[in-house]
Amino acid sequence: MGFRQVREQQTAGSPAGPSRPLSWRRLLAALLLAAGSGHAAPALADAELARAKNCMACHTMDKKLIGPSYKDVALKYASDRNAAAKLAKKVREGSVGVWGQIPMPANPQVSPDEATRLVNWLLGQK
Repeated sequence: MGFRQVREQQTAGSPAGPSRPLSWRRLLAALLLAAGSGHAAPALADAELARAKNCMACHTMDKKLIGPSYKDVALKYASDRNAAAKLAKKVREGSVGVWGQIPMPANPQVSPDEATRLVNWLLGQK
């Protein structure tokens, strides 16, 4: 008796009826869909995350408000290889003096992962 026959006997009495064995093509398609969906969502979600964490109260995309625009920050740090780590730390701990004397307050409500996501998104806004 083969696997398929055994499996059909095991599921014949189930409410859902007999199940089809999962083919490698269906499995591969499901894995590709799952992997692809994880990459698109964060890129779109980071603007929403910036709104949710009140970043937009002081920053805009292309104009100085209270703090510098995202585009200005991205341009200033474009050649800095350590920019993401530096800026993520500033998001969480606050800073003063880089863009003038108005301090950026600490944002402890932003997790380290969220700070990294926000900064990576911000650095792409050139």
